[in-house]
Amino acid sequence: MDDLGTKTLALCGLALAFSVYYWRNGQKDESIIRPLIGGDGRISRWLASVEFLRNSRQLLGDGYRQNPSSVFRVPILLRDWLYIACGGKHVQEIASAPDHILSFAESLKEASIDYTMGKALVHNPYHISSVRGSLTRSLGRCLPEIHDEIEHSFNDVLALKGNEWKLIQIHDAILQIVARTSNRLFVGLPLCRNQEYLQLNIDFTISVFVRGMIISLFPDILKPIFGPLFSKLNSSHRHVLKLLKTMIDERLQKENQYGRDWPDRPNDLISWLLDHAEGEERTTSALTMRVLVVNFGAIHTSTKALTTAMYDLTAYPQHIEPMREEAERVIKEEGWTKAALARMHKIDSFLRESQRFGFTPSPLGMTRKVVAKDGFTFSDGTTIPHGALLGVPNTAVHRDHSLHPNADTFDGFRFSRMREDAAHAESNGIAVDSADKATPGLFQQHMVSTSPDHLVFGHGRHACPGRFFAAMELKAMLAHILINYDLKAEVEGVRPSDQVFGLFVSPSPTGKIWMRIREGLQYLCMD
Repeated sequence: MDDLGTKTLALCGLALAFSVYYWRNGQKDESIIRPLIGGDGRISRWLASVEFLRNSRQLLGDGYRQNPSSVFRVPILLRDWLYIACGGKHVQEIASAPDHILSFAESLKEASIDYTMGKALVHNPYHISSVRGSLTRSLGRCLPEIHDEIEHSFNDVLALKGNEWKLIQIHDAILQIVARTSNRLFVGLPLCRNQEYLQLNIDFTISVFVRGMIISLFPDILKPIFGPLFSKLNSSHRHVLKLLKTMIDERLQKENQYGRDWPDRPNDLISWLLDHAEGEERTTSALTMRVLVVNFGAIHTSTKALTTAMYDLTAYPQHIEPMREEAERVIKEEGWTKAALARMHKIDSFLRESQRFGFTPSPLGMTRKVVAKDGFTFSDGTTIPHGALLGVPNTAVHRDHSLHPNADTFDGFRFSRMREDAAHAESNGIAVDSADKATPGLFQQHMVSTSPDHLVFGHGRHACPGRFFAAMELKAMLAHILINYDLKAEVEGVRPSDQVFGLFVSPSPTGKIWMRIREGLQYLCMD
């Protein structure tokens, strides 16, 4: 059963059997929260769950418009009800709820990560502290290496020559570039350019999603049987371990001999993991697994975000020259530094708008599982039952005209204008109204800022810990593209369509754009 096609055929038969089982044995939900589609009847609920799988983004948008400040529910195929909370007050209450009531970790298990990424990820997520703390603090010092890898990887992957236009399948190109650049920070040279190592991490990232979706179709009682059969966790781990073993063995030896402050200790992911790893996690095998996990997060999100931004850049080319002028001016004054990237307000705004308008990995965000025995009760009295999944409709929030004027129009500089207006007001002693009282108005519109109105990175203490690295990497890459390349849509005015399946959304993996080296810069890619 190593062939995924054979497994999928078997799964189809099993899924049909499970459908019959759930149809005959499924329990009605007595919740007073009304379903968006279908009803509590077995047949209507099953049909509605299939429709939600096919059209989740549209249905969640409809539900949000019908229930802008309340809660509704939708059926999930072969699973229980999914509860959707709308309105900023509900978002804040979810964000602030303690883990023993609403559990982020338990919600991850619903995506079968116990089988695709390992149980230790949930039970001991110390890598999050490594990313949120050590990695984030090191960004300024590591930017020269990151920029160096950006230059080399764009040259190698795009392979542009002279000033001739070349049609690039941009998702695959960005995937390679992001993997290389991220791993320059994670494991350094020369491994970050080792194609076998990069491909193993890329394949692992893809398998987590594809195989996780398949495993999730099985009822919990059968997952221990079929989960390991469909997962590639062990083989991925085994192959990457061969490439990392010598490096991590040497690092552990020096850590054990000299402690954390030994001379020339590398400033990379392995060191940052060792800053927080304890006990059985301080082994070569365990550390290798964490490197895979961190790569999963870095490669997946940044690739999709930059691919989306590239499609937006070619679909709305009027943004190119203002951002190019900003990048060239700031780099000329400050060089490639963290401070320089912080001054690129238009680029920051464009990426944030691209996130709002197009890039959302799922139309559902901030997913939590209710683990409190008595359920979870919002301040308005609405109760979500024990064991239920709860989330917020990301895409619908981002397209809400009451929160984002002209929400269905792409406006790449909407957030930089808001920042400029806020800065001007504050410089004149005028109080700035902030929707998020914990965040001053001047800083609320940064790419990394989270709020009940902008949920790409989540909100609250479980917001994406790697968003500061992702933002720096994406801004540096976009600035590099603007300074060094011309680009245009494959077909003028046509933007490649997103792929949507259930609760997963991805920019087109087959979309193409035209690129060439800018006039006068052809030397960049010459041998």
